[in-house]
Amino acid sequence: MANRPTDNWRMWMAETAREVTSGTLAPECAELYPESLLRVTDVVLEAFEGDVRALREPSGEAVFGVVERVVVALNAVDADDQHGGAGFCTEEREQLCEYIDLTLSEHGVNVSALAARRGIDRAEITDAWRDW
Repeated sequence: MANRPTDNWRMWMAETAREVTSGTLAPECAELYPESLLRVTDVVLEAFEGDVRALREPSGEAVFGVVERVVVALNAVDADDQHGGAGFCTEEREQLCEYIDLTLSEHGVNVSALAARRGIDRAEITDAWRDW
């Protein structure tokens, strides 16, 4: 299974902390993800993973329903003021979209064919609902 984006973000934070400790990075340059953002994002992605596992011979509508639910939930995470102003920037957004695509693919969904039936590119499967 693909690494969750939050796993990547935690590894990046650990590396950043090592750089600050070693003096190769100034503390004011160390942007960190608040644990609250990581935790709630993990909860959303865990629910998404469960929804994808539950798909049996999925129709396009069922898959897009799962995608809509995860995107709407991630919209709420990104808009939540509980994370000290932190949210999803461009790199995080790209990682989240890639994770959605990879997770679907790993569970047998042909994302390219699914998107083509909607007349969109596979990179656009989240766009109908995405605010982040």
